[in-house]
Amino acid sequence: LVVLAAWAMPEDYSWLVLSISESAAQAQQHGWIARLSFLSFGSAVLLLSLSMRDRWPRLTYWCHLVFAASMFGAAAFSHSPWQPGAPNDPAEDFLHSFFASGMGFAFCAGVVARFLQRGRGAVYGRSLDVAALLVATILPLLLASSFSVGGLMQRLMFAVAYLWYGREALIGLSVVVEQNAA
Repeated sequence: LVVLAAWAMPEDYSWLVLSISESAAQAQQHGWIARLSFLSFGSAVLLLSLSMRDRWPRLTYWCHLVFAASMFGAAAFSHSPWQPGAPNDPAEDFLHSFFASGMGFAFCAGVVARFLQRGRGAVYGRSLDVAALLVATILPLLLASSFSVGGLMQRLMFAVAYLWYGREALIGLSVVVEQNAA
């Protein structure tokens, strides 16, 4: 949906420069596609968190629930349009930014909590945790200073989050399969 949203944008939208949130901007034609991507991602993380409730430490569980709720908030409130002079609601933009920031903080805290839970033998999992944390902390700092590829950097952050959550989902699924086989 993130790719489809960028493809559906007007010609002056650049996915390399402009954020995913800007493809879901206020009054943006086809912005519903990007908002649906936020709802889908939030729903997937909510379902994953609920299914991992007994396997994740309490802090990990709650942080990822906050991530999901923040994703829903980012979908409910839209970013200001990127086009100069387009009508916008600054309060709605603020709320979108608030929830988007909440996603980042909740993701990082949840990944740290999961990292601390893993045993020393979980080298791949811990390595992915560290990589996700590095990407989630360094890229936002680069975003603040580099507007020419900000959209690309944000999409890389989302890709890493998709990968991290996907691996967690596979771990949960393998545990369920093992339990059913026993």
